[in-house]
Amino acid sequence: MVIGLQSFASYILIPMDADSQKNHLKAYGLTYWILEKQLKVKWLLNYRGGSFLLPDSDNIQRECQIRGISFEVLSDSKTESILEEINSPSQNMEAVVLEKAPKIAVYTPYGNQPWDDAVTMVLTYAEIPYETVYDEEVLNDGLLAFDWLHLHHEDFTGQYGKFYGAYKSAAWYIQEKKEAEALANKLGYDKVSLEKLDVALKIRDYVVGGGFMFAMCSAADSFDIALSVQGIDICEPMFDGDGSDANYQSKIDYNQTFAFTNYQLEKNPSVYEFSSIDMTQKRMISRTVDYFSLMEFSAKWDPIPTMLCQNHTALVKGFMGQTTSFTREEIKSNVLVLGENKTNGEAKYIHGIKGKGFFTFYGGHDPEDYQHRVGDSKTELDLHPTSPGYRLILNNVLFPAARKKKQKT
Repeated sequence: MVIGLQSFASYILIPMDADSQKNHLKAYGLTYWILEKQLKVKWLLNYRGGSFLLPDSDNIQRECQIRGISFEVLSDSKTESILEEINSPSQNMEAVVLEKAPKIAVYTPYGNQPWDDAVTMVLTYAEIPYETVYDEEVLNDGLLAFDWLHLHHEDFTGQYGKFYGAYKSAAWYIQEKKEAEALANKLGYDKVSLEKLDVALKIRDYVVGGGFMFAMCSAADSFDIALSVQGIDICEPMFDGDGSDANYQSKIDYNQTFAFTNYQLEKNPSVYEFSSIDMTQKRMISRTVDYFSLMEFSAKWDPIPTMLCQNHTALVKGFMGQTTSFTREEIKSNVLVLGENKTNGEAKYIHGIKGKGFFTFYGGHDPEDYQHRVGDSKTELDLHPTSPGYRLILNNVLFPAARKKKQKT
């Protein structure tokens, strides 16, 4: 049954299809702004690209104009007609009520600029507020104050991003290693790997307790790897000062992970790769045909994956990263693949449930920078206001705002 909005004389529709919306990304920020004012919004899943239905007011119309967002004013009767269409059993659509602006945390090292990470870039561009946290806050249970957590492109294994082979002599690498060791020592740890494991465990507990966690690029696979090697030393001497445990591959506990299983760790410290989870070196696909497809779900029976896949196109440009995409055969059977490259069977975008919470992993570094390299200039989102790749990030940001109801999957 469709639940009506508050009683307003008319409504505003924020269309999210390809032809009608000139700034998809800022539309999410507007929706967040309305939720902050304790008004409810309806997310019309699969209706014109996942449109938003808002109460009408002069202030909201003015805000749309200021932010450059396309909108349509609807009469009561037109609104009722749209909701009846969406509610029809014959339509793969659903109206989901958004009722609370989620409090957002971004896990990122001190001093990182917003353009170091696609999520902070798009939050800033969409004008969605967030706070940054790092190891000290996480270990002191600071995550309990937040509804949604994004993991920066972090290495939770203590191997400093596996940048050793190419950058061991670079001033920035030496400095970041020194800073990581100093922070670990300050927090009472002899090794960065041990400190990062405890951070990963705190994040795991946050999700199990009901939190929403979104990770991109190397944060996704290094997080799972760290959980699976608890009590095992996989770091070589250049990372932690002593040798790794013998035969550590055989000691991995895949039961501890969120998403991945049966992977092989990359043992060579000079190879820029964590494990066989990542498809970067295996994919052999040219940029001109590098796209991934979003999966279609039943909006009425599977509203969560449907929500996370809302877009104005089902085919999204691919983009690379340290972890570009995920090997399908190494994804657990209870994890949903939301986006895949069908040419080589890789998963780009996956989602799962852990305890009372949820996680989403998204491969790649920047949806509008195909192969971002160290030192490259930042992406200007003013040039990409309709980016479908960035929309997937913002779907996850609004996900915790949805009214909770009994799961059907």
